[in-house]
Amino acid sequence: MWQMLQWIMFLLVTGYAIYLFYKAVYHRYLYLSLGRPVEFRARSRLSWNNWSEFLSQVFGQRKLLKDWRSGIMHIVIFYGFIILQFGAIDLIVKGLTRGGHLPLPGYQLFGLSQEVTVLLILIAIGYAAYRRYGERLPRLKKGWKPSLVLILISSIMLTVLLSLSLERIWFQLDPSLYAPVSSLISLALQSLSTSAAEVFFYLFWWLHLLILLIFLVYIPQSKHFHLITAPINIWLRRTEPPGRLTSIDLEDEEAESFGAGAITDFTRKQMLDFYACVECGRCTNVCPASNTGKPLSPMHLITKLRDYLTDVGTEQTGKSPWQPSYAFASSRTATHQLSELKNSAVAWMDSSLPPESGESGAMLHEVSAGSEEAVNKLAVLQPPLPITDIRPTLDWQSAVWGVQDRSDSGAAGLASAAELELIGDVMTEEEIWSCTTCRNCEDQCPVGNEHVDKIIDLRRHLVLMQGSIPQEGQRALQNIERQGNPWGISRNERFNWTFELEGLSVPTVRDNPQFEYLFFVGSMGSYDLRSRKISRSFARLMLEAGINFAVLGNEEKNSGDTPRRMGNEFLFQQLCQENIALFQQYRVRKIVTADPHAFNTFKNEYPEFGLEDVEVIHHTQLLERLIKEGKLSLHHEVRERITYHDSCYLGRYNGIYDAPREILRRVPGIELTEMKRSRENAMCCGAGGGLMWMEETGGKQINLARTEQALEVSPTMIGSGCPYCLTMLEDGVKMKELDVRTKDIAEIVELSVFGEALA
Repeated sequence: MWQMLQWIMFLLVTGYAIYLFYKAVYHRYLYLSLGRPVEFRARSRLSWNNWSEFLSQVFGQRKLLKDWRSGIMHIVIFYGFIILQFGAIDLIVKGLTRGGHLPLPGYQLFGLSQEVTVLLILIAIGYAAYRRYGERLPRLKKGWKPSLVLILISSIMLTVLLSLSLERIWFQLDPSLYAPVSSLISLALQSLSTSAAEVFFYLFWWLHLLILLIFLVYIPQSKHFHLITAPINIWLRRTEPPGRLTSIDLEDEEAESFGAGAITDFTRKQMLDFYACVECGRCTNVCPASNTGKPLSPMHLITKLRDYLTDVGTEQTGKSPWQPSYAFASSRTATHQLSELKNSAVAWMDSSLPPESGESGAMLHEVSAGSEEAVNKLAVLQPPLPITDIRPTLDWQSAVWGVQDRSDSGAAGLASAAELELIGDVMTEEEIWSCTTCRNCEDQCPVGNEHVDKIIDLRRHLVLMQGSIPQEGQRALQNIERQGNPWGISRNERFNWTFELEGLSVPTVRDNPQFEYLFFVGSMGSYDLRSRKISRSFARLMLEAGINFAVLGNEEKNSGDTPRRMGNEFLFQQLCQENIALFQQYRVRKIVTADPHAFNTFKNEYPEFGLEDVEVIHHTQLLERLIKEGKLSLHHEVRERITYHDSCYLGRYNGIYDAPREILRRVPGIELTEMKRSRENAMCCGAGGGLMWMEETGGKQINLARTEQALEVSPTMIGSGCPYCLTMLEDGVKMKELDVRTKDIAEIVELSVFGEALA
């Protein structure tokens, strides 16, 4: 009779939990269905490259191992739970059959593996708690939700060990090396009778089952939904180059709007990102905006959009996201802004110093006012301020986005999801315009989330539908439209930089129609006085190496990168089509440029609009080849200690890290040293995403922070392969008032080839 009742209770409880799990997942699927459909190419999904990337990220945990300590911790928990699933089934069988077990070969070894795995998971959970509450890493959230998961997992592990220990007492099993932990615990509990051990066994057996089922129901209603959505998200990730944005069909007569002005304007794949987020904060931890006290936090971008989608989905489908719904009757996702808190929090962004409280905070403000006495006191109270700090941004996000009580929905300031605006109430314009599009967030994300495309879609709506853009940005776009460059300088002055090459002549495509390489100079290289030196150096080196090249001269137009990243898709497509027509007119087959932004745009985005059979290379790639082939001889020593800054659009967008470094290693006299944040994890200079043409408001200047990171390794020269980066770093060095030079790779090679730069 007892066994029958046990079975009935087990089936009812388990069935109910599975039903709640299904409803929670299905309702979120309905919310995702509100998004725009997106097409996937089956062939690219089944390719070996896609499979290998999928396996390395999901089962190899490659992204998580960027932080090797937390990566190992997560691997232990990930594979530990896979192993323990067999143990959970075995334990359920034991409870339902009064001591039976799965008919597995080598059952004793199986039992040993279970106990060792439980111990490893407990150690991993202990380390997870230490990182969150001992080290207090700023990127990791604190509170009852993270603690609940740690408690649930620890409880599952402890109930496994106690159940196995009580089973040994119940059946009077001798201690065994194949069950070391349960044997030790059973020895400590040996005073229990066999009948008492049976009662306690079933007590912990049921506790183990209930905690497992609670965790099952909790998974889709928390960040742990990533256990299901992350593998799907990684499988459906973009297979095209990361530097290619999704284009807009501007001729679609049925389109009511462009960009993302409502949550349902995002695609279903973009919405899947929302539910795949694990809230680990790795993206925010590397974001240049978050690092310098700007409002934008990539993690909060995703979670706020997720919260908002959940509320909008609930209202539009009538399906509650919470299961069982009666247990969450008072819960409400925070889909509204707390304006008063936001206004006070925005003030935190007005200083490059992180917000503090009490005596320390008051002194920080005195320090910013130049008080020498406060500086001396502060040096005793706390260590020097770090170069970057994400805490002001996290504090701001916490102040403006929190969980509210549904029963209080009639209070002032609260609104239903339908009454809220995606841009303004959920995402502020300050956040949207803080993004440098550097993709460091995407590179760090272990679940394949793509942040930049969402920011660009929000910008597109602001620019194309609302005409809303910071004044400096609007001026730059107007100048590009009228004169083909952000300054608004006459188109007829684009070729003037060549007049400064004494004794040398740079041919145009009209002068040299049989050219091999088109040297696309770009707006920076043509007009900016500092960047023109890079153009002259590179042209001089190509002439020395005997490269058959030509430039477009005054016929050259802007590449369109700036308009596209700033949301003006119309202007980008116009420039794109005009440039392609120009390239076709002059039969261009190879393009070389010193501008990584133009390089990325031509290489990854123009092919979609008709640029075919054209090889696009960066000037560092060509210089490396010329040096290896002996066409450029590095005779002269350049006695400098150089640290190289990786351009985002050259590195993370296109994977070019080694070519510039190989050049520097070949230059005699150079000592190459790396910054802490280099290569894939290099911090942005602050010029990307159109921010080159806009003023930074609030927080610390990004270029200053990056310059300070470079200065940590005591260089005498900072090297770069991007005119935008070079300008930002040079400005940073000037702000620090230090005697450290900044040079482009071409300028450094020129020093070694000719012995001195061209004045």
